[in-house]
Amino acid sequence: MRTSQQYLESLRSMKSNVYMDGKPLSRDDPRILGRNNQVLTFDLANDPEYTELFTVESPLIGETINRFSHPPQSVEDLLLKQKMIRTGCHRTSSCIQRCTSIDMLGGMSVFTHEVDQAKGTEYHARFTEFLKYYQKNDLVGSAAHTDMKGDRSLRPHEQPDPDMYLRIVERRKDGIVVRGAKHPIGSANYANEILVTPCRRLTKEESDWAVAFAIPADTDGIYLVASNANPFPRTELKAPVANYGRGHSIVIFDDVFIPWERVFLCGEWEFGGRAALLFAWYHRHSYTGCKPATFDLIMGLIALTAEYNGIGHVTHIRTKIAEAITAAELVYAAGVASAINSERTSSGTYSPDIVYCNVGRRYAGLVEFGLYEALYDVAGAYPLTLPHEKDFVDPVTGPFLNKYTKRKADVPVENVHRLFRMIGDVCSSELATNQLAAGIHGGGSPVMEAIALLSNYDLESRKEWVKYLAGIKD
Repeated sequence: MRTSQQYLESLRSMKSNVYMDGKPLSRDDPRILGRNNQVLTFDLANDPEYTELFTVESPLIGETINRFSHPPQSVEDLLLKQKMIRTGCHRTSSCIQRCTSIDMLGGMSVFTHEVDQAKGTEYHARFTEFLKYYQKNDLVGSAAHTDMKGDRSLRPHEQPDPDMYLRIVERRKDGIVVRGAKHPIGSANYANEILVTPCRRLTKEESDWAVAFAIPADTDGIYLVASNANPFPRTELKAPVANYGRGHSIVIFDDVFIPWERVFLCGEWEFGGRAALLFAWYHRHSYTGCKPATFDLIMGLIALTAEYNGIGHVTHIRTKIAEAITAAELVYAAGVASAINSERTSSGTYSPDIVYCNVGRRYAGLVEFGLYEALYDVAGAYPLTLPHEKDFVDPVTGPFLNKYTKRKADVPVENVHRLFRMIGDVCSSELATNQLAAGIHGGGSPVMEAIALLSNYDLESRKEWVKYLAGIKD
């Protein structure tokens, strides 16, 4: 396994193809705080306290590897992945960033084998060789899943510009050439590899859009147009919460060559939807780890704010904390159920239960805004309109601000200041707004989870049960 320093060195050695604010952006730019989330995955894997959770013995290369490189091969693997993500998110206050890659690897492990069985192709062997390389080098991947889509009322082959969905524009003896763009792709501007699948079901006319592959993130023809969402910068009150952010990119493929050994789907349109849904299901299972961590954070902020304000005993505030506990543990329980009821696929990789992973992700999205509302209610406006840090140390304004920021007599005013500044990071920074949007759309929009549930839940047996009880005979 690599150290975090080796990971950072690998980023510095990559060719420059990241852009932000109209300028080239170095991968070690200090504004890319989301990179620190990836750094954490290496540090925890090498920390004796967390090694057992963050590492696993690879059945492919016979070595200890980072669990984020390991498609789940058992129920226990799915349970440990979920726990690992919740644990990691506790350290970042937002997203661990590396979950998309393990979810994409899981999906690829499954659908490549299924295509081979149906079509006599050799995609799974190619993927397995790539996975060995990926594990051996402890790489960081970014899952490029969602296309730009253009006119949403039109299918890929109906678009005025066919590049609105990533497609094959040329097939060569040594590989293929692809063109299009994917967005909003998390961590792409600080990943070693870009992992690509279709994002929807396809028709026979859309075989050129049925493409999956893995390619180094600095390959010629790839342009990463980045955005970074960070907490408020700190100058006086240094704190771990200020060290982590999130990064996304529009990943542009401008006639990019993909060698055959890196191609995992090429024209088999019947499997476009399967490839898309597998990633979605794995990623929604990951959300049953990260969203409980978000709710843990919110309940902790509510409880500590109430304590510092001297109202920790008030019934309606304790009820809000109980609601946060309920949300966190119900979502986590759905993930546990999804793992326990998972299916061993033909490749040997375990796929999470469709219903439970979608129930957990959908419920998380439905309750998240309400939990933030509870935090706003208890914290009030002051943490969200807090003056700048330097105003608290200024000889003129500092004494006044520290005097009036004081809460309970036995709580140092600096502790109150630190807590309120963290609430600002969680509720009103650019990272906060990014986190809220991810709460709705990460892993798929709410309507897609509803479609997944309605498509896969056994409603017919429920209707038959009602008919029996009502005495209805067809």
